[in-house]
Amino acid sequence: MLYKKEKDWTETQKQRATLLFERYADLKKAYELTMSLSHIFENTNDKLYGLARLAKWHEKVRQSGFKAFNTVARSIPNHYETILNYFDNRSTNASAESFNRTTDRAKIKAFRSQFRGVRNIEFFLYRLTQLYT
Repeated sequence: MLYKKEKDWTETQKQRATLLFERYADLKKAYELTMSLSHIFENTNDKLYGLARLAKWHEKVRQSGFKAFNTVARSIPNHYETILNYFDNRSTNASAESFNRTTDRAKIKAFRSQFRGVRNIEFFLYRLTQLYT
């Protein structure tokens, strides 16, 4: 339930959330911060508005005192230029990030094994970058 948006909750989840948030106000505040960050990325299409909304969210996190949000909150000012690019074309570098994992080395190894005896190494590397980036 805490991973879903409130509008997607079932009736029983709404009842559970009411009880949970009444007893644990900090949990409600953390949930609201999480959902507000998600809302920024889902509903903002302009870099300028994105920057302003992220700055406001960052300030709310700072005031909340939740240490769990510190890593995300620090990432925003440190990487704001890259983050703001998302608002232009709705793309991320997730594929490039996933490429850095160990399993991707296995993908390259499997790809390489399919093309034993490659004569044109430049073309091989070109195809490899086209497939995995």
